[in-house]
Amino acid sequence: MAIDVDALLMLAVEQKIPIDNLVFQLETAVTESYRLEEGADKAGYAQFNKETGEMKLFTGYGEEKTEITFANFERLVNSAIRRDLKSRIRAGKDQEVVQELSAKVGDLITGEVLQGKDPTLIYVKLPRAEGKIPPQEQVKGEVYKHGDMIKAYVVEVKMGEIRPGEKRPDILLSRTHPLFVKALFALEVPEIRNGIVEIVAVAREPGDRSKVSVRSNREAVSAKGALIGPGGARSKIVTEELHGEKIDIVDFDLDIAKYVAAALAPARVISSELVDPLTKAVKVVVPDYQLSLAIGKNGQNARLAARLTGAKIDIHPDKEMPRILTPEQIAREKAALEQKIAQEQADKLEANPESAGN
Repeated sequence: MAIDVDALLMLAVEQKIPIDNLVFQLETAVTESYRLEEGADKAGYAQFNKETGEMKLFTGYGEEKTEITFANFERLVNSAIRRDLKSRIRAGKDQEVVQELSAKVGDLITGEVLQGKDPTLIYVKLPRAEGKIPPQEQVKGEVYKHGDMIKAYVVEVKMGEIRPGEKRPDILLSRTHPLFVKALFALEVPEIRNGIVEIVAVAREPGDRSKVSVRSNREAVSAKGALIGPGGARSKIVTEELHGEKIDIVDFDLDIAKYVAAALAPARVISSELVDPLTKAVKVVVPDYQLSLAIGKNGQNARLAARLTGAKIDIHPDKEMPRILTPEQIAREKAALEQKIAQEQADKLEANPESAGN
């Protein structure tokens, strides 16, 4: 059967597919369709001649290669072109998309928010595909409308089954990932991109606060200064992208005690001591008036510092705070003391009954 070679070339150009790839997909589609036919030679295969446009069936190879005659071959080829070739072209392009975007895993990507069927998902139109941000990867309080441009962190790229037997590129994006913060700084700080400054770790509670530890690979360059930027411009851009999320930039240190002291910023630390190297337990002393700042609201500051450094942090004030008791607490402690005294007298009387008459 003859196929229009010019039409095939036009299809290859239109779909941006090398002609050899398109021919291979066509031959494969015809071969598979033929082998499903009743009475087909299961070793038979289709072969296309790009010069003459002839598609033929063969069995064997080399000197033993012989042509197969099949009555419904024209119908089979037309069916393969209409149905199978289109799906194979799409599948091939999908694989290209997956390969291309796999190189973006662990990096930032920018796209346009789309209105999807599922209101809990944020769909993002990318240059050659569509990504999604599921609820667990969304920052609470952030709202995006159709047409908004959005930055996100690429978590995973794979072929995913959208319905039985049909797979499409599945691109998982995140706005909550700790490394999203790292990627945003890499976008704004040239010293990170050229390796002069390094972000060592990130601890994050999305939408609220992040802690970022940094170190410089060049003595004359301040790592913190590089991330903050002139007049705070660089860190401000990142904070704005995170919709006001607070960011503490701290110096990394191989000395775990010093690292913990830096990580508890903005609190001032008087002393920091590693008390158990095995569990990385660190005892920290802060001014009594900064104890609440060091711990943070609902323990957030201490929790993020522990997550950033990997240490177990025990925070103490430099002097004991006096206890302020409520009237109810005073009454309970007075009653407990009176009960204790009464019990002691009863125990003494039981041990020495003669003393009762004295």
